[in-house]
Amino acid sequence: MVQINVPAHDLPTLLQEKPSYDNDPDSGKNRPEVPGHAEEIKEYLRDRIKKGKPWILGTLTANVDPDKIQLIEFARGICLVIIRRGVKLDITDGQHRKRAIHELIESSEAELIANHDFPITLVLENKFEQCQTDFRDMADTKPLPKPLLKSFGEFEGQVGIMKTIIKRVSIFADKTEKIKNSPNAKKRLIYTSNYIAKLVSCAFTDDPSDDLKTLDVEKASDALVYSLNQFFSECVPTQYFYEITHNELTVQQVEYFKDVCLLGQSVGLEILGRLLYCAYDKHNISFDEEKVRQLSQLDWSREGHLWQDNVVLFDPNPKNQKKPYKIAYVSSAVKIAVDRAKTHLGWI
Repeated sequence: MVQINVPAHDLPTLLQEKPSYDNDPDSGKNRPEVPGHAEEIKEYLRDRIKKGKPWILGTLTANVDPDKIQLIEFARGICLVIIRRGVKLDITDGQHRKRAIHELIESSEAELIANHDFPITLVLENKFEQCQTDFRDMADTKPLPKPLLKSFGEFEGQVGIMKTIIKRVSIFADKTEKIKNSPNAKKRLIYTSNYIAKLVSCAFTDDPSDDLKTLDVEKASDALVYSLNQFFSECVPTQYFYEITHNELTVQQVEYFKDVCLLGQSVGLEILGRLLYCAYDKHNISFDEEKVRQLSQLDWSREGHLWQDNVVLFDPNPKNQKKPYKIAYVSSAVKIAVDRAKTHLGWI
């Protein structure tokens, strides 16, 4: 392999993609094109560059028959790579990045990346089957858990508010899993950063996937921190876990809380967030204290009548007879639960 850097303007003519199509993997050297993915990369580049923020694209990988290029080695792995005109490099990995760069270069926004060079790892390989294997091997990586992606997100919008909430709301502080997909009760962890991110977005927009990029992180965080501290300190099932530190918690207490209280589950936090949205004043970036107090007085136990037959379902044949309930996480069940709570509170 050799590593080369190619000016943005030369990428479209030097690289060519050969994606598979028509349900035939052998029709190309890499996966079928994913509709919309190149546009997502372009939007990422536009957003970061126009805001003057750092950005990064992973190295593209391509292959070429070694007989079609010339390598002049100097020393210590340094060499001159001569690629004759008309020679194409076949993309093994990075077709969407190439497409995004290509479309930007041909657009009126070419100046955004015109002065940049992009790295290509060039594999000296002419066998089609080995190129397919190389793509498979490079793609065979373990996906990053959502909480870890959130934890490594930029400190703005949803991620910035989430990180602030975790630090300043004591029921989350040191009791939140920031790497794995689910909290480990044996480590006395109750939540994940992904749970809290959904709560944050629901509280401000009623949409768990909203990135909240237009919100002022400091003002929004202050408002939500104040309301969540009010809620968890006044809600009877959460008072103890709000006040106790992580070091004082026991595994049995965490397991009990998650078993009996809906607020120990991700679906409970989503419902709370959607109900907080009803108390949100977007003009003043604040939450109505009286409505927050009313929310804290609801029965948040799994046996609470508001959650029965929507997010809490009775299992006639439970594995554990002491736990005859199972949780439904689907959006339709959450909507029914939220509507029932709003009706009960007289908010509809």
